Amino acid sequence: MAVSIFDPGALHGSAVTDRGGKKLGKVYSVYYDNETDRPEWVAVKSGLFGTHISLVPLGNAEFDGRELRVPYDKDQINAAPHHDPDRELSPSDEAELFRHYGMPYGNPTAAEEDRPIARDPRADDAMTRSEEELQVGTEAYEAGRVRLRKYVVTENVTRTVPVSREEVRVEREPITESNQSAAMEGPSISEAEHEITLHEERPVISKQAVPKERVRLDTDTVTEQRQVSDQLRKEQIDAESVDADRHSR
Repeated sequence: MAVSIFDPGALHGSAVTDRGGKKLGKVYSVYYDNETDRPEWVAVKSGLFGTHISLVPLGNAEFDGRELRVPYDKDQINAAPHHDPDRELSPSDEAELFRHYGMPYGNPTAAEEDRPIARDPRADDAMTRSEEELQVGTEAYEAGRVRLRKYVVTENVTRTVPVSREEVRVEREPITESNQSAAMEGPSISEAEHEITLHEERPVISKQAVPKERVRLDTDTVTEQRQVSDQLRKEQIDAESVDADRHSR
């Protein structure tokens, strides 16, 4: 079954896009003309928590039953004159909105000056009471960066290493039968020299790079509780008596 743009019940809650196809939000309420009973404006709720409401004219808008496309861009709609969605749209409010959207607006008669534009028509005699609910979510953003950096430091290291050396020692032994033949070799009286080579150890240092560990970056997710708060509006409905003479024509 075809859906008409002038069916308020079908418009409520439908998605709204601007002329470039950008998503604006959803239809929050519908304003209609008391004379024609046809919708003229829609209140579009947008923003992260749906707290921004803009009025957009339905003239030249297109509706496919699920999405309402309006012939204006997002910036123009967001900059529209503010209107409290909980009250009716007066002719002066409407004239200001017409000027903002560059639409012609006729000069209303004195009777029309007092005629407000009604809001939220319903198919029955019931009134819908709405209230805002806090929608809380999370979004990921870049909080910082960590990098691994390798650099060289120098430190003094002391080690103890044993070293040895030779020292000369003079030994004297008496002449005995076992060494007499060696002692008698050579001239009886003469001059001579004899030497030996002494050795000793000294510390020797060499360096070698040895892998010790592997280091990498990883992340752990830590969950904590944070409180958020905002102001929520809700509608109240009261019954009051109305003087019948005020509404006679």
